[in-house]
Amino acid sequence: MTFFGGFYALALLFALFPPLYLWGSGIRFDILGIPFAVMYWIVNALILGLTLTAFYVVEDIRGELDDDSLEPIDSLGG
Repeated sequence: MTFFGGFYALALLFALFPPLYLWGSGIRFDILGIPFAVMYWIVNALILGLTLTAFYVVEDIRGELDDDSLEPIDSLGG
C-alpha cells in the first residue's frame, strides 16, 4: 500500500505541480520522435494508469474488493 501510494503521489505531483511541468516543457529534445513536453504527459498518464491497475490487481489477489454486485436481490429484505 505504501509503495502504491508513494508512487501515485509522486506521479500526481509531477502532473499537478506547475514548476515541474515548466521545467519539463523547457527541455528541447525528442523521445521516439515526440517532443519531451508531450512525452512528459504521456509517461505521466501511463504511470498513473498502471499504478491504479496494479493496485486493483493486488487488492483482488488479497480478496479486499467489494463483492456487492454478487449478492442476490431477494436477500435485501424486499
